[in-house]
Order: sequence, then C-alpha cells, then structure tokens
Amino acid sequence: MSENQNPQTQTDTATTGTDQPLTTTTGESVEQTRDEWREYEFEGESKMTVENLDVYYGDDHALKDVSMEIPEQSVTALIGPSGCGKSTYLRCLNRMNDRISSARIDGTVRFDGQDIYQDGVNLVELRKRVGMVFQSPNPFPKSIRQNIAYGPEKHGDLDTGLLARLLNRSDEEERDRLVERCLRDAALWDEVNDRLDDNALGLSGGQQQRLCIARCLSVDPEIILMDEPASALDPIATAKIEDLIEDLSEEYTVVIVTHNMQQAARISDQTAVFLTGGELVEYGETDQVFEDPNSERVEDYISGKFG
Repeated sequence: MSENQNPQTQTDTATTGTDQPLTTTTGESVEQTRDEWREYEFEGESKMTVENLDVYYGDDHALKDVSMEIPEQSVTALIGPSGCGKSTYLRCLNRMNDRISSARIDGTVRFDGQDIYQDGVNLVELRKRVGMVFQSPNPFPKSIRQNIAYGPEKHGDLDTGLLARLLNRSDEEERDRLVERCLRDAALWDEVNDRLDDNALGLSGGQQQRLCIARCLSVDPEIILMDEPASALDPIATAKIEDLIEDLSEEYTVVIVTHNMQQAARISDQTAVFLTGGELVEYGETDQVFEDPNSERVEDYISGKFG
C-alpha cells in the first residue's frame, strides 16, 4: 500500500467478546481486549471517574463503553491514531461536546463525586473548574494583561471598571497580582513583564500558547484539559510547554491528548491508549504501557506497525 492510500479496515467479531464487530486497521493485530488491561490501580484520590461512556455523532459510534479513573495532581496522556476518539473523550470531561448538535453521550462522568451530565449542572461553573487549552493558540485580540483578567472579570471576581475606579473600589492591584501570578505559573512572566499592555497577537506561537495556559489558570481550575497543545510549535517552544505541564501537575490535574508518543512518555504519569473504533484498549502507568504493554495491538501501535 502506498503512503498516499488510506488504510483499509477489517472486522472480526470473534475477538471482541460481544456481538459487536471489532474494526481494525491494516497492520494492527486482532485480539481479545481484556478488562484488566484497562483497570489502572493507583495511590491517592481519583479526581474524575468515567463509567461506561459511549459517544455517538449521528449514527457514528465514536467512543465505545469507556471506563477509567483519572488521578488527581498528575498528568494523564491520551494517545492513539487519528480518529480513535481521544479528543472526543477529552471534550466529554467538561461537556464541550454539548456544542455539537449531532453528539449524543451515554454513561457517567463524575467530577469530585458529582455526575456532570445530570440535569441542572452549571456549565459555566463546570468549565471554570475544568479548563481547556486547545491545539492552536487562541489568545483574544486584547493586551496580555486583558487576556489574563478577562475570565475573572466576566465571572465577577474582579471589578476594574470606571464606576469601581470612581468609587475607589477598583480591584486593579488585585488584578495586577493575578496577572503576575498566572504568567509566572505559565513560565511567561520574565518574557513579557515589560509589555503587558501590548497586543497578545504579537507574541510568538509558543508564547501565545503559554498565555492561553495562563488565561486558563486565572479562574483557578482544578483540572486542565489539553488537546495537543504543542503540535503546532517548534521544538524549543514544545520543550517549554512540556516543562510547564510537569510543573502544573504538582497543583493541578492535567489530561493531555497527544500524537507524539515520545512526549507522552516524557511527561505523563499514566497513559490511556485508544485504538481503532473508539475503544480504550489499555490504561496504566506510563512506563509499563510503553515498555511492557499487555495488549499486542498497543505494542503494534507503539512500535509503528500502524497508526
């Protein structure tokens, strides 16, 4: 098969353990997936628990019966070939898929014990506590300072408006402390502290992405979701983002989607491998998954036989 051809798929119903066919990609072994490969036991508390999650886009079954627990204050990497559902899964963790009209979600996602899909959940508050950083940097066309202060001002945590200033109730000093703290936490303060009123769009791509991380931190999230945050960056900027992620995990719970398996191996504590057909095949400590995977399909993927 030439490199320009799309990989063909094959199905085998005998290997799934159910009546549903298993779809695999050319070069991918066919095997029975075992529940114990996905039952990751860890020390400490679980920050988020996902049980029997299925996601449909119209008739397309994008994620199939995914269950996993995400440890607090750690980095969880989601890897797998394109189209396997890892970004779909990430967006389920703060209900970003609600924005897609064709999406239907079945199952349970518990955040600190509360089901985020139950009726009456405040989505603004949820997305404040479970923040997201996207693949391409998306700073607002405002100053660096305004990018950081935007969220707290919108949530009513800061008031720096004209009336507050006239009444001598302005939170400008508090805002400036917040801006410095978030930029320091995002390893950006030393590079931009002398130009906080410059337009954020004038920053380099790597700086813009770290600014977006700082903006996410400004509303005090507990979980930070990252969808390939370094895929569009050069190696130097990527290294800075990776160092930042490791630092953030000391205080926050980080879940990252990445196509870069070396990156996942470098920065994550545990790794979940999604494969063809939206199936979570293996989940465990990162060193174990990369060095001694239980699944032959996972070994095929990590060794480059497909994907």
